[in-house]
Order: sequence, then C-alpha cells, then structure tokens
Amino acid sequence: MIYLSQMLGNPVYDLEGERIGRVSDLGIATGEVFPRVTALAVEGPGRTPLMISWRKYVDAFDEDEISLKVVATDIRFSYLQPDEVLIARDLLNKQIVDTRGMRVVRVNDLKLSDTGTTQLRLLGAEVGPRGILRSLSPALENVTCRVATALGHPIQEKIIAWNYMDLLERDLSNVKLSVSHKTLDELHPADIADIIERLDPRLRGQVFAQLDEEMAAEAMAELDDDELAAKLVSGMEDAAASRVLSEMDPDDAAELVSELDYERAEKLLSLMGVNDRRAISQLLGYRENTAGRIMTQELVALNESGKVADAVAALKALEEGFESVRYVYLVDDERRITGVITLVEIITNDPQTPLKSLATSEPLTASPEDDQEDVAENIAKYNLLAMPVVDEEGHLLGIVTVDDALEVLQEEHEEDLQIAGSTAGVSSDSRGGLLAQLLSSEMWFFAWALGAMICCLMADGFDGDFFPGFALAAALPLALRGADAMASYVINNYLEYDEDDDEAPTMLGFTLKGVVVSAVFSAVVLLVVAGINNVVSVSAQPVGAEPPYQYASLLAEFLKTLMHGYQLAACATVVSFLTAPLYLMALRRRDRASKDTSGVAMRATALGVALAIFLALAAGLLAGLVG
Repeated sequence: MIYLSQMLGNPVYDLEGERIGRVSDLGIATGEVFPRVTALAVEGPGRTPLMISWRKYVDAFDEDEISLKVVATDIRFSYLQPDEVLIARDLLNKQIVDTRGMRVVRVNDLKLSDTGTTQLRLLGAEVGPRGILRSLSPALENVTCRVATALGHPIQEKIIAWNYMDLLERDLSNVKLSVSHKTLDELHPADIADIIERLDPRLRGQVFAQLDEEMAAEAMAELDDDELAAKLVSGMEDAAASRVLSEMDPDDAAELVSELDYERAEKLLSLMGVNDRRAISQLLGYRENTAGRIMTQELVALNESGKVADAVAALKALEEGFESVRYVYLVDDERRITGVITLVEIITNDPQTPLKSLATSEPLTASPEDDQEDVAENIAKYNLLAMPVVDEEGHLLGIVTVDDALEVLQEEHEEDLQIAGSTAGVSSDSRGGLLAQLLSSEMWFFAWALGAMICCLMADGFDGDFFPGFALAAALPLALRGADAMASYVINNYLEYDEDDDEAPTMLGFTLKGVVVSAVFSAVVLLVVAGINNVVSVSAQPVGAEPPYQYASLLAEFLKTLMHGYQLAACATVVSFLTAPLYLMALRRRDRASKDTSGVAMRATALGVALAIFLALAAGLLAGLVG
C-alpha cells in the first residue's frame, strides 16, 4: 500500500535518468469501484504543469521516485478527461460526505493500492489523525503510533472506501461515478439535512444543488435551523425556489416562507399554483407557535352519512405523496366535525357498515390559536396519531400530526436546555467545545478570578498593600455563587410553571422565598466566620510582636477584613435575589415574543451584576479602612 502524501513532490525521471520534474498530482477514472490512476500530473522546469498518461509512460514507482518508459523528448502531453478527477486538487484537504456513516469528514490523505505492476488504484480516503501526521512526516507518524500503542491507545487508520465517498467541491455533473457509488440523493432526507448542517457554509449551496426538487423539498423540511433553510432558498433562482416550496408540505413551506423577507416571500408565492399558494397563505395567517401554523390540510374528511365502502374508495383515490393518513374524519353538511374513525375500523368492517356507527362521536380537538406545545403535549398524553383543528363553530380546518407534535416537543426541549444553560450538543472533540463547556459549567470561577485581581489592585491603590485585597477576594465566591444560585432559581421556576399556571407562586412569594433562603444562608456563613475570628483574636498580639504572635496578629487582621468581605458578599447575594423577579419577567416576555433565551447569557449577566455590586461595596470598605 502507498499513500498520496508519500508520492507528492517525488522526482520523475525519464528512461535515461534525466529528471523532468516532480509529482504534483494523480488523475483517476471515476467510473470504477476502485478507480485506476490514469494520469500523472508533473511540475516541470520553471513550475510548468505537465499531464501525461500513466499507463502509457510510467514504468515503475515507489515512495521515493517515478521512472518513465521513454526519454523526455518522446513524451506526448495529454489533458484531463471528462470522467477523470485530480485527487490532490479535488479530494485532499477537502470535505467529503461519508454516505455510509452519514457524516461530513475532511480528507487528510488518500490510500492507494499497488498491485505489483505499474497499475495503481485508489482505495479510499484517510480521515483520521494518521493522515495528518503522515503528511507532516512519516517518521513522526511512526513514532507517534508506537508511543500511543505502548500507552494502550493505538491510533487506527480511518479509511472511507471510494464507493462511500461523495464529492462536494467540484461540479461532477459530467463525471460518471461507479455503479456502486452511493450518492447524496440515495440517502434519507433527514440524513441529507444533517449533512448539510455540518458542512462549511460555502459548500451547502453546492450540495443542495445536486438534489432533485422532490428530494430538496424533503431535505429542506428536515432542517432544524429555519434560518439556514431560508439562506438556502435565498441562494436559489426564484422559479426553482418556488417549485421546491410547492413540493413541501404546506405547514413546512409556511414556516420557511415566514423566515424570508416580505418581497422575496411574495414573489415566490406568486410563482406557485393557486392551490399551493392558498394553502400556505392560510397557514401564514395564524400566529407563530400556534396549532394553526403547524397544521396540515391534507386529510380525509367524509360526510357522516357515508359507508365504509365510501371511505375505502376515498383512500384509494388519494394521490401519491399524500400526507400519511391515520384517521378518517366525519363532517356534516357544513363541514363541522362529528366523529373520527381509525383505519383499522374501516379495514375490518363490512363495506356497507355506516361510518357514523364506527366513529368516536366527541373527538379531542384543538383551536387554531392554541399554543403548539399544549397541542403536542395532548397528542402525547392521549396517544393520538393526529389531532383535528377546528374553529369556534366546529368547522374542520386541518390536523396536527404526530410527527409535527414530536418536532414541537423536541424544539421546546432544546429551548429548555438552552435556557438552563446546558452544553448538550456541544462537541467535546474540539477545543472550542471543551472551552464552551468549561466556561458554562464553571463561569463563576472566571468571574472570581477577574474580581480577585480587581480587589487586589483596589487595595494596593488605597494604601499600597495587597493584603486586604486577598481577604476580599476570599469572600467574593459567596456573592458569585449566590448570583449563580439565583439564576438557577429563576430558570427552574420558569421551566416548571407557565405564566398562567394556577399552581405557580405569586411574584411576591417567589421573591420572598429567594430572599429569605439567601439571607439565612448568608447569616450562617457570617456566624461561622465570626466564630473563627473571635477565637483567633483572643490569642493575637499587636502587629510587630515576635513570632508566633506576629502571625496570629496577621491572621486576626486577615479574618477581620474577611469578615467585612463576607458582609459585603451577603449584601450582594440578597440584592441578587431581590432582582430575581426582573429576570423572570424578562424570560416570560421573551417567550411571549418567541425569542430564544440563553441560560448561559443570563447567568453571565447575574454574575456580572453581583460582581459589580461587590466591588462597589468593597471600594467603600477600603476607603473607610484607610480613613
């Protein structure tokens, strides 16, 4: 086996041993399971690029050099063919899609198979750390692998075979891939959406352009980020974007259109068919995060006077791609819902059985203005596959399906995690992910480090001595941990109780509970510190006495300042809990406005406010001590 990194830069010699250049790339024919190397790209004298046929001219090769069959004057240069790609240019250090693992990876090296002749084939891409080490130095790779193996953690190769690779950064519309090559359009739409979300932004449009309109619509509906979906649509031509929206379910299309600017949305809607435009426009008429916005109008509704045979005929007449049917709904002559029947009941009963005799006469329904989370919770609570949405007079408007309900519950869960400050979903494999987790979980420590430095600088500025600053810095964690506890107290209350929940505590009760608990805790800490201070002060002598009394006196001075510092921290903690209602009201106001709130940002704000209060009080204390 040989790797591309071992061949790039190697000298190329003709039949007489004259050097004609160095290897700059290898070309492969893509129409095979394991593509043959068909072309050799050489950088000649003066950095002149040359392309020659591998089969016709290469006589031998190894990890050090390539020898040709002819002298330099007999070489005839060629060009890259339509079914060929240059693997260093088009694959190395590029992102590809692993269609077997459904993930986006970066190619660190390429593995080639030496068959013992001059024939060379591409086996796959190395996407692990060994490819990076090898490109730096083969010796470095060997040493690192040996050390890792000795430590019991061997570094394995991570090879993705060619037939599971999909190329992204080059237009391959004219390149014939192998018959067994699994490409993006063969994946499930949810996997495609996941891949697109992980790609570099500059590649997303290229990948999306490879999909046909039906697959593009299905993948668009699976995207978790509505803003990303809107950006993809914005990068498409109007006609193509309009056709993709028409392929989407009306509720998904309405959600996407709501993310576009008004002029763009109107233009795309105007290019749609009348029925598609009407369906989307009707959904856009409802407020965000309501049942009306997420319902679909693709359902089977029959007159209550019908029979089972009528229901079977209606189901058989449905168009391909119709929203999955779970129930048949019965309506009267004015389309008011009167019952619901499951498909099992229709299939297992006689064709002449009246539908009304099989129906549940009082089905659970929702109003189009109901909160989508409440509707989703009811679907989960009562084990429904869909819930009909009706107006005030009972007219059937649409249904909310179980898959939409699951999406709502997942979104609400993720929002709750975000408000709670969770780092779930942050990759721990990256330095940024580890740093984000550390900052989130131990944010108070970083605030303390900053505050401790400021306390010492303030103490030095007042009387030229850092010593009081150390004592104040030792008391600061009480104020910061108190602010952190206040943020958690607010978040827990917000997540547990809705604003209109009868069991939710009043704002006054919420405030008093927090203040009382924080005051009691602070008082306990102050009593402990005061006790230690009194014990040490009894044995202390004036500063300047001989040891060990001098050290006791210094300790007494430290504890005296520390006592004052804890008093300041206790005040800052109580003030933090007094501001808790402001944070709770802000959370609820942002929720009503359908705005996301970060728990990490909220905690950072609470810590910043507590630190500012403590430092302001500490400045007053230091000024008093000097005076």
